[in-house]
Amino acid sequence: MSRLLKAASKLFQKHPFLTNSGIYGCLYVGAEYSQQLLSKKILVHRFEAEKNEIDYPTIGRYAVVGTLAYAPSLYIWYKWLDGRYPGTAPRTIVKKLILDQCILTPYLLCVFYVGLALLESADNKFEELRFKFLPTFKVSCMFWLPAQTFNFLIIPPRFRVIYMGVCGFMWANVLCWFKRQPQ
Repeated sequence: MSRLLKAASKLFQKHPFLTNSGIYGCLYVGAEYSQQLLSKKILVHRFEAEKNEIDYPTIGRYAVVGTLAYAPSLYIWYKWLDGRYPGTAPRTIVKKLILDQCILTPYLLCVFYVGLALLESADNKFEELRFKFLPTFKVSCMFWLPAQTFNFLIIPPRFRVIYMGVCGFMWANVLCWFKRQPQ
């Protein structure tokens, strides 16, 4: 196990962008898969004759958004944010939280809804964003503000995207739920 940890640590130090992107993408795919598994296989009504199949094309779309859009955005954002506002003083943490929630979150929600609409070839790429942005943003404030406080106070910068990936695993399940709600 110690060899594995040493190898992982070396990868993070040598190729932080690729390592973080790959791991974040895997966590995002895992979140969508687990959400589908719960909703289609485990929590289905017991009297249904047939359980729904896992939707692999949707999982593929989440892989694209998670790996190619979210992970690089998070990596670049936190590298900039930590460079611009170094340290863990209370004022610094508050600045980071406000910037994160007011700039990054709206951007990522737009990427999520519009990016998936593009990959789904939806007729109106912005319709779902218009209806679901505000409710999703409100819930994100309740989830991400405590998660980010811990992130900025405790997590070392080189592991920040991975920590966000674990939080993102939980958050992606929330996003999947919002995505499946009627408008």
